[in-house]
Amino acid sequence: MVHPPLQAGGAAPREVASVALPTPYGQFQARAFETATGHVHLALVFGSVGDGTSLLTRLHSECLTGDAIGSLRCDCGVQLRTALRAVAAEGRGVVLYLNGHEGRGIGLVDKLRAYVEQDAGADTVDANLRLGLHVDLRDYGDAAAILSALGVASVRLLSNNPAKADALLRHGIAVESLRSLSTAAHRRNRAYLETKQVRLGHRRPTGEQLTEVPGTPVDVGALLGPLRPLADRPRVVLKYAQTLDGRIATRTGDARWISGEAERRVAHAMRAGCDAVLVGARTVLQDDPQLTVRMVPGASPLRVVLDTRLRTPLSAKVLSDDAATLILCGPGADPARRRGLVAGGATVREVAGGPSGLRVDAVLRLLRSLGVVSLLVEGGGRVITSMLRAAAVDRVVVSLAPMILGAGVDAVGPLGTTRVADGVRLVNRSVYLAGDDVLLGYDVHPAPAELP
Repeated sequence: MVHPPLQAGGAAPREVASVALPTPYGQFQARAFETATGHVHLALVFGSVGDGTSLLTRLHSECLTGDAIGSLRCDCGVQLRTALRAVAAEGRGVVLYLNGHEGRGIGLVDKLRAYVEQDAGADTVDANLRLGLHVDLRDYGDAAAILSALGVASVRLLSNNPAKADALLRHGIAVESLRSLSTAAHRRNRAYLETKQVRLGHRRPTGEQLTEVPGTPVDVGALLGPLRPLADRPRVVLKYAQTLDGRIATRTGDARWISGEAERRVAHAMRAGCDAVLVGARTVLQDDPQLTVRMVPGASPLRVVLDTRLRTPLSAKVLSDDAATLILCGPGADPARRRGLVAGGATVREVAGGPSGLRVDAVLRLLRSLGVVSLLVEGGGRVITSMLRAAAVDRVVVSLAPMILGAGVDAVGPLGTTRVADGVRLVNRSVYLAGDDVLLGYDVHPAPAELP
């Protein structure tokens, strides 16, 4: 049975609580409104509503899995945080959190059932229809009434969904503009984002393709290549930035910054597109990277550090913020160091060792068993070389910076090749410009067998 859309109640929403709510983006005034439908919606107001015109506004539909748990099936949590940040930066605005909108109004249980249908091949529209559910049950009458109660007359709406603008207009709230909220797509939600555009009429962010990085002409989805699952290990994308003469650092190890800001934005979007990002302990000690997606709106991946002897300091940035960190060590690593890193928030796992560090095959099997399907390897040189030597790389992305260093750290060390014909063969070239840097993407030939 297909259910009708949710209807707003006849009575006006009633404000039942108001309190200051400090957030990482600034202090909002949280004002709760109870409606005749039984739902309590939360208006997060930043600054003064003033005359109620031209207010930057976000209507955010409840999404427990995305907002609270950080599910990568959707981009809801990223959009919520982006909207809060945008309103705070504006100095004036409101984010209206609409309860009862879970799964476009079908509720949490049916949303989870729809996920099962999606795993069986349905897109987000057909999944609902297969279950006899409406595609979108949401109504925005209560939202418009709450905005009116706040004194809002016209908005600049933060949304990719024109239906929200149309609904506000029908209920007497003027929409001056529709400002898109773009997110860096992940392998797990790219189809979801495409379905919203193709079948539900959501807007593309102005001037951008779905997988582009704001401010660059780079299609990150194409640059990463297909991230379909492999049977026994993650699909591995090797990414590094080098000078025109092939150096990833000076002789002293300095690597900041070989690439420009636009290229680094692309690198962050590539991280957002993968399940995990991996570096070696030397990179942590030398560069102290954070390995998050600070430069783009997206979800930070699992951070993986290959650290045979557990040299990662407790002050390392990979142990900061709320992104997860996995440190892989060899047999016999110092138990006291392990306890300290665990107390610092890292997960530490032991992996079999080899002649030059941890065994690559054992590392990749472990990551696959933990649910990592796509892995971005960023360095340093020893890790890059080990991955190539083990024939564990599926795609290579190299950023060429317009710079010559002379003697320095090579991107790739000895691979044991004695003939040109034995070199790693790269096919299916992609070329992009990111500022002054040139990005080259290639598949490694031959490609490994994929899961059916």
